[in-house]
Amino acid sequence: MTDELSPAERYAASRVRAAEQATALAPFREMYDFELDPFQIEACKALEAGKGVLVAAPTGSGKTIVGEFAVHLALTQGRKCFYTTPIKALSNQKYTDLVKRYGADRVGLLTGDNSVNSDAPVVVMTTEVLRNMLYAGSQSLLGLGHVVMDEVHYLSDRFRGAVWEEVIIHLPESVTLVSLSATVSNAEEFGDWLDTVRGDTEVIVSEHRPVPLWQHVLAGRRMYDLFEEKSGRDGDQGGRREVNPDLVRLARMENSRPSFGRDKRRGRTMREADRERERRQRSRIWTPGRPEVIDRLDAEGLLPAITFIFSRAGCEAAVQQCLHAGLRLNDEAARGQVRALVEERTAGIPDEDLHVLGYFEFLEGLERGIAAHHAGMLPTFKEVVEELFVRGLVKAVFATETLALGINMPARSVVLEKLVKWNGEQHVDITPGEYTQLTGRAGRRGIDVEGHAVVLWQRAMDPAALAGLAGTRTYPLRSSFKPSYNMAVNLVSQFGRHRSRELLETSFAQFQADKAVVGISRQVQRNEEGLAGYRESMTCHLGDFDEYARLRRELKDRETELARQGAAQRRAAAAVALEKLRPGDVIHVPTGKFAGLALVLDPGLSAGRVGGHRGMEYHDGPRPLVLTAERQVKRLAAIDFPVPVEPLDRMRIPKSFNPRSPQSRRDLASALRTKAGHHEMRRHRKERSPAADDAEISRLRRAIRAHPCHGCADREDHARWGERYHRLLRDTRQLERRIEGRTNTIARTFDRICSLLTELDYLRGDEVTDEGKRLARLYGELDLLASECLRESVWEGLAPAELAACASALVYEARSADDALPPKLPAGRAKDALGEMVRIWGRLDALEEDHRINQTEGVGQREPDLGFAWAAYRWASGHGLDEVLREIDMPAGDFVRWTKQLIDVLGQIAAAAPEGTVARNARRAVDGLLRGVVAYSSVG
Repeated sequence: MTDELSPAERYAASRVRAAEQATALAPFREMYDFELDPFQIEACKALEAGKGVLVAAPTGSGKTIVGEFAVHLALTQGRKCFYTTPIKALSNQKYTDLVKRYGADRVGLLTGDNSVNSDAPVVVMTTEVLRNMLYAGSQSLLGLGHVVMDEVHYLSDRFRGAVWEEVIIHLPESVTLVSLSATVSNAEEFGDWLDTVRGDTEVIVSEHRPVPLWQHVLAGRRMYDLFEEKSGRDGDQGGRREVNPDLVRLARMENSRPSFGRDKRRGRTMREADRERERRQRSRIWTPGRPEVIDRLDAEGLLPAITFIFSRAGCEAAVQQCLHAGLRLNDEAARGQVRALVEERTAGIPDEDLHVLGYFEFLEGLERGIAAHHAGMLPTFKEVVEELFVRGLVKAVFATETLALGINMPARSVVLEKLVKWNGEQHVDITPGEYTQLTGRAGRRGIDVEGHAVVLWQRAMDPAALAGLAGTRTYPLRSSFKPSYNMAVNLVSQFGRHRSRELLETSFAQFQADKAVVGISRQVQRNEEGLAGYRESMTCHLGDFDEYARLRRELKDRETELARQGAAQRRAAAAVALEKLRPGDVIHVPTGKFAGLALVLDPGLSAGRVGGHRGMEYHDGPRPLVLTAERQVKRLAAIDFPVPVEPLDRMRIPKSFNPRSPQSRRDLASALRTKAGHHEMRRHRKERSPAADDAEISRLRRAIRAHPCHGCADREDHARWGERYHRLLRDTRQLERRIEGRTNTIARTFDRICSLLTELDYLRGDEVTDEGKRLARLYGELDLLASECLRESVWEGLAPAELAACASALVYEARSADDALPPKLPAGRAKDALGEMVRIWGRLDALEEDHRINQTEGVGQREPDLGFAWAAYRWASGHGLDEVLREIDMPAGDFVRWTKQLIDVLGQIAAAAPEGTVARNARRAVDGLLRGVVAYSSVG
């Protein structure tokens, strides 16, 4: 080929090759034994040209190559590179990768609980660590050339997303930003914003998967392809994909009603042979069991596989089912390798803790090549599963969706049991973005020729809906940025209030809000044109129809208002009746899921002692905890009592009664039925409607009948146009309010926060007071509550274990709504301090309401959760793991995670508190907590 070029062309080509060899990219490419993809080369060239980059590409496509080039570039230029990740596990993994490439002396690690070689030129860290460094003005920022933000789409996360925007906004201008994101549908919009706040930024989007993904549905014994390729005209292969017609027929047959012996199309009795054929066809459709699925994948050469189950208990149950079914995916040699690695990784865990953690069952599964992976597991166990899976020694992993978030565990196949998950409040369908994220794990680059996504057949499955999930790439990036108290004092300290306000207006949240205003304004213009047409259609020749329509609306509004008042009065009467309940009262729950006979265990009144029982504090009225006649212990709400309830009888609750014991519930429910089963439900007499005697309603009805338009033959036609007019007018006014509300929203929230902080003497204009400087060192959802507790010396005189119990309320948040008895608390000073913390929170909550700081919008202080206080107290006091876990009924992984977060907040308290007993005891509490399973966190 070269011989065919002219001398001039050969010379030009040699110049190009020489120029490429002179770049930093050329030696970097030689580090890999595969050719870089075009999108990777494009991004690397943009970085070397001094531009920032946003790379949006599918999971497993090799985005991190671009981040690693930023590391290479920084080292080549003699500058620093910070590589940030959203989770500690991903930080540990990336640290290990970079150490292998560049050596331990050039790479450091900073997470909440690990600090390794933090002065190295390349440091891997969680995003929160970098945010804290920026606010503290850390010396480590000197010489920083590049920052890689891996998984930058995390800025959509409503709990932590604001941290990503804080970092992007506050990084020095001299730092080049490398943003790596999953495929999002508004990458260009995000790139526009980065261009605005960070300067020249190249947006590189790749939809190409390096390993093709095949989609399947497993029904009974058969694996169906989800899509069927339709060739174009003249037999070309560039046609479209359609849903497999076999699947459509299967769904139609499965969801059709069973035959009753008549063939309605022919009007004659269906032959026995036809019925037998239909029965055989139906018998081929079922949802395969978990061992059956793994066995089938193994037979088809589709292992290793990750099966996503949206339940921790479901993951553990799946492993047990596979073990009981006798599945063995490893040979003797592999079993030996597994045992050796597991024993090496868990050598530091005492034998007594291994029993508590279910180690031997865990090891048995691993030796057979089967494991679970979820947040409730001990971090060490999860790391072992990840390492064995990557080595090919674990071939079937049952995982919750958290595995899809960043951890590098690609598989040949991904299995989805269901397309519905519990979001903490209700069961919801998974989104196209979530489906893409989960199935993106299928197909290992350089190992697999293709990846496979398998969805298990479920009753009433719609293949077209599944194809929509699989074929849609709608995953928009939405900002979750909100100012916080800590952010406010840090910004004012560095920039003053005016400049801070301007900085916040450059956030992605405000950028998106301002762009949305343009579309809303266009809608307002269209609405105003429609209003003119509606007004003309509602014109009546007999009089002012607008006035007549107004009278009709006033009548309707008055009737609605009276109905609402009646409902409110009934609710108030029901609440008063609930407040009179006492433990031991037998009641009849009038409605709801748990309607029927019930025994009051705890009246659920405001905080304090009620009849010898400590109540819970609820803001929506009393919430009695009851035992139903069907042996269920449930916390009821006001909605279950639309009418007042009165005790039917009284019963003694045994002191030995344990609501978590099935036997205790069974015995007491039996006694309840015996004691009060003969009582009949008292029917509540319906009261006369207030509307019947209302003078205003009578006046409006007279005015309507007397109006000239009332006699119009086309009155109802005019009224319909009038309804449309006023409905559109109401919508238009709402749009106008939205335009007004979206302009400068972030800055207005910042002003309200500053106003509250000024009232509490954390700020004085542009000056941050000593109290404000303390708040600047406290991060987390309850930063202001922690600061107020330090100010009011709430924790003075507490022992280290008692301080740990109190600090746990600042971090812990139960996974689901409290449905049992009040949490167990340490006695004495710790209990008093926790009560004082709740009182201070109540005062802050009232202040936030005064300053219009709305918790539902993600701003403000949530109520402290005391559910982990007992566990923190016991662990910090030196009690064993078995004892602590048994008392709180919590998985080991959750216990370790919450304890590590508690250690983090105690470290902040030690740094923020003036030197004295609180600071000393916070450090001692950390020492007491950082032991046993909590100290087993590993690097790499």
